[in-house]
Amino acid sequence: MNLPNKLSVARVLCIPAIVTLLHFPEPACRYAAAALFIIGCLTDFFDGRIARKRNLVTDFGKFIDPVADKLLVLTTLIMLIHLGKMPAWIVIVILCRELAVDGLRMVAVTKGQVIAAGPLGKWKTACQMVLISAMLILNLGVFEAWPLTVLAAVVVILTLGSAVDYFVRNAAVLAEK
Repeated sequence: MNLPNKLSVARVLCIPAIVTLLHFPEPACRYAAAALFIIGCLTDFFDGRIARKRNLVTDFGKFIDPVADKLLVLTTLIMLIHLGKMPAWIVIVILCRELAVDGLRMVAVTKGQVIAAGPLGKWKTACQMVLISAMLILNLGVFEAWPLTVLAAVVVILTLGSAVDYFVRNAAVLAEK
């Protein structure tokens, strides 16, 4: 297994520790969870760059990278719902977008096409990761501080906007012959 794939797998392996740490109310546990989450986010930043720069792109990497991102972000968001820090409706919007875009990608694969991540999707993921990191570090709910509320609004707008972008740019994938 090459380095980029190891980084993606490491992102997945951070998840049980984050979930466990967030079950404890002590600030040190929350900070540790935040640190692991941020480390997971950094592996997302570096794995693709390393894979492309060193020509280490693999089929496993194409699979595990986006799955690891979704697992890390969605699991941590669900924990924030559990902690009363994140309203469920925001997570539902994010989850529905992820399922819809993944469904579109699956249809594309059956037609021999690959739908690469678009710029809006990348911005969406980055903003989600910043929002989650800030909420964990500050121990604040999304509506407890106006910067978090604004960032949450940006996340929802980018989530919906990127979904529309994927479907508009790839409308031909769903067209019947």
